[in-house]
Amino acid sequence: QVQLVESGGGLVQPGGSLRLSCSASGSIFSFNDIGWYRQAPGKERELVARITLGGSTYYLDSVKGRFTISRDNARNTVYLRMNSLKPEDTAVYYCNKVYGRVSWGQGTQVAVSS
Repeated sequence: QVQLVESGGGLVQPGGSLRLSCSASGSIFSFNDIGWYRQAPGKERELVARITLGGSTYYLDSVKGRFTISRDNARNTVYLRMNSLKPEDTAVYYCNKVYGRVSWGQGTQVAVSS
């Protein structure tokens, strides 16, 4: 069974930056579109960014220009660079396939607060 492990979250002040990492057991990242999702308290999980097999990227409007998704297929790792963080970015962040999702990992908590 594929396991996803997210890391890199933490507490940061508004305007700060973080880089999240997601690693997978197995090579699912090599053959699939991968997305970063987030879930804030009391809200549904939403897709924040995704990267296709060909390297095209798509972003939620509210994070465009601030977040960058990238992938390293050789390392079975996907990254999310987050700049100019805002309090509304506070959430638990997860990665997963965009189509045919596998079991969710534990996520990594991002808290943006002064």
